[in-house]
Amino acid sequence: MDIKPLDEVEQETTIETQTPAKVILFNDEVHTFDEVIYQLIKAIRCDFERAKVLTNQVHHYGKAIVFGGELAKCIQVSSILEEIELRTQIEY
Repeated sequence: MDIKPLDEVEQETTIETQTPAKVILFNDEVHTFDEVIYQLIKAIRCDFERAKVLTNQVHHYGKAIVFGGELAKCIQVSSILEEIELRTQIEY
């Protein structure tokens, strides 16, 4: 059995959470435009106009990349969007 030193394991974890990733938001027929807009503002800290553009992309294309960055931050953004049961996916 191969046991790695603790500092090597910590380094792998750090690299993994800093890997560039993206949050994809999927369209649904449950939430209103305003609900999605305001949840996007909360999740990605953007202004109303940016959230409106992203919401329209989700509506017209069925999904849109709404955030990109470190995996840890993507998980946080996805969790906030899912607070109101929006459907998301993280890809990296």
